[in-house]
Amino acid sequence: MLEELAFSPGDYVVYPTHGVGRVECLETREIAGQSLHLFVISFDRDRLTLRVPVDKVSVAGLRKLSTRKVMDNALSTLRGRARVKRTMWSRRAQEYEAKINSGNPVSIAEVVRDLHPNCGQPDQSFSERQIYEAAFDRLVCEFAALECIDKQTATDRLADVLTAA
Repeated sequence: MLEELAFSPGDYVVYPTHGVGRVECLETREIAGQSLHLFVISFDRDRLTLRVPVDKVSVAGLRKLSTRKVMDNALSTLRGRARVKRTMWSRRAQEYEAKINSGNPVSIAEVVRDLHPNCGQPDQSFSERQIYEAAFDRLVCEFAALECIDKQTATDRLADVLTAA
């Protein structure tokens, strides 16, 4: 059974609603009379441990880190022009949250790009800043894990990409 598993202990993975975590181990637990094989994933930033049944990995959206090509697409998205729709903020906020929780780095980069505070813009609302920071942090974490660099270096590099745009 272990041969067919997509993840091994020590692998970095992305859980759409929590971001980047590390597979700690595979454990078997008896739940409601059923024997379940579970991936134990830790998210250090949130001090969270998540157990995902092995047979529910695809349903949960658990995936390996993005490839460099996908991350390059996300970085080029960051360099693009902001595309802010003129709809109600509540509707846009829902769309942004859905993009962040999709776990797709390009979608998350779109949120960062669209909400990045520019000099010519009026001040952001509290909720805009919250969504921007959540998206930026999610992108930074995956970028740092992919590039094998610390979070601060990844933050600086993504900030440079945003200010150069």
